Amino acid sequence: MACEWVHGGIPAGPVQNYLQNNKAWSVRRRACSRPFKFELKMAANRSQVFTVSNSIASFWKVHNPVQNEPNGLELGTSRRDQKKQWNSLQKLGATVLDAVEKTVFRLESERPVPSTCDPAVQLSGNFRPVPEMPVKHELTVEGVIPVELEGIYLRNGANPLFQPSGGHHLFDGDGMIHAVTLRAGKASYACRLTETERLVTERRLGRSFYPKPVGELHGHAGLARLMLYYARALCGLVDPAKGMGVANAGLVYFNGRLLAMSEDDKPYAVHITEDGDLQTAGRFDFDGQLSDSMIAHPSIDPRTGELFVLSYNILQRPFLKYFRFGPDGSGPRPVDITLREPTMIHDFAITEKYIVVPDQQMVFDLRRMLAGGSPVLYNEKKVPRFGVMPRYDGDESRVVWIDVPDCFCFHLWNSWEENQGEEIVVIASCMTPPDGVFNEHPDKPFKSILSEIRLNLRTGSSVRREIVAGVNLEAGQINRNYVGVPTRFVYMAIAEPWPRVSGIAKVDLQEKKVVGKVVFQDGCYGGEPYFVPRGPDSSCSEDDGFVVTFVHNEVSGESEFVILDAMTEGLDRLASVKLPSRVPYGFHATFVPHQELRRQKCSA
Repeated sequence: MACEWVHGGIPAGPVQNYLQNNKAWSVRRRACSRPFKFELKMAANRSQVFTVSNSIASFWKVHNPVQNEPNGLELGTSRRDQKKQWNSLQKLGATVLDAVEKTVFRLESERPVPSTCDPAVQLSGNFRPVPEMPVKHELTVEGVIPVELEGIYLRNGANPLFQPSGGHHLFDGDGMIHAVTLRAGKASYACRLTETERLVTERRLGRSFYPKPVGELHGHAGLARLMLYYARALCGLVDPAKGMGVANAGLVYFNGRLLAMSEDDKPYAVHITEDGDLQTAGRFDFDGQLSDSMIAHPSIDPRTGELFVLSYNILQRPFLKYFRFGPDGSGPRPVDITLREPTMIHDFAITEKYIVVPDQQMVFDLRRMLAGGSPVLYNEKKVPRFGVMPRYDGDESRVVWIDVPDCFCFHLWNSWEENQGEEIVVIASCMTPPDGVFNEHPDKPFKSILSEIRLNLRTGSSVRREIVAGVNLEAGQINRNYVGVPTRFVYMAIAEPWPRVSGIAKVDLQEKKVVGKVVFQDGCYGGEPYFVPRGPDSSCSEDDGFVVTFVHNEVSGESEFVILDAMTEGLDRLASVKLPSRVPYGFHATFVPHQELRRQKCSA
């Protein structure tokens, strides 16, 4: 099959992958400038010419089955239905703003697209979206599902419903939760998009509509997209008060509710049905207590049942707020924490007495858009620091800020106190370059090194040591019964070749070495390993339990859910569940035991 696709250095990416897997089709370039045409020629000498404005729109209709699902509406029909709900002035405003938007798209398509925002790269291979799937029961199981493993495994990830209208970063996609229910040795599977305000609106309009925070908000075109969004809000076409987040990153089960989160919005409550399906209950604000967005990694203290949360606002000082909710969901007033500048804080940690807040080099500066840059900035002059605050304080007066030079941690795996509370230990993965997830660095290989950071509250000094050198370890989990107290083991994804996961490493934090390891077979890649204790009794050995994750075979195109023995040196496979659908690579997961589901609350 002939496949020629070269345009400004952009590879065919998912287009070529699709065509190679569907050999009845061939592709031929028709022009060399954007927008450009290409011809799909079928073996029966039938052909169709498509005109596209970016490197992914060309294949979306044939490649992405999401829009062929019952919940995906055709553009013409949905647009007419929407206009019936608008008055004459709104219809006029929508028409004018749509025309302006097309001009912005045309200007934006003329600028080079870095690989970190190129849809053909970000949505290639197993990062491609999939359609929703209702529950499929009694799946094929190889091996034996342990009798102690009863409940539901849930993993969040990005799965854009519609083709990107411009740049696209992996973090921009609509949230989709993949669920595997385990009961009486049998397994079922379902995957559902989280019905955010953004997704519901775009589905109604039949196209990508909201600005994408990472992939599109660059320079003047990004500024124009923001202005268009707020112009539409002034016309009453969208309601900013209802949020614009994607809920695609984190998951937490708290006070009888599953919450899906991304730090661009408040969380969304998702109901787990009796047969293992998922239904979005709605946007959740803790009964009016949460006024701003919430980061993707809140923390639950397993001993008290409390939930600890950070919320940052990039436009309003003091930029950061700290929330604490009791087991019943109620909490005191939030605590303002003053930052020098708006900072990206994806994760934080708790100990028995403190919260630990990273204030690092990834910051926000909207003024850079006026100069043609991105509002997400790596501030090389900023010295990273960690703030340690007593977790039950009602103000920030006792926060201790400690500098930790040359340190950027996207994720913190655990933290605890030592030396009579004088020293705080933080276990985290330190990434270089710090903006490697957002920007291209062809001369700087990406590294994520599992590290131990010690913060001395008496002297204000810090020490950082590598725990395991020479291998990228990211996306990990401890036994969640040990959150905030000394832990010995952490299970980490072997993030090589980045951003894929080729295996799982069990690291002994006392011995400072890998003591267990599994490498997936050639062509197979997984995701974040999640540790499930064998039982609720915390008196058992810390590593007595199971490690679970999804694994995808890029050769066969099949995905499976695997259950590994967390205690063995080889993380021996106990069982695997053959899934009825491909599961794209995603983000973070949780496991809800069957007994916890009995206390589930249905409403948001």
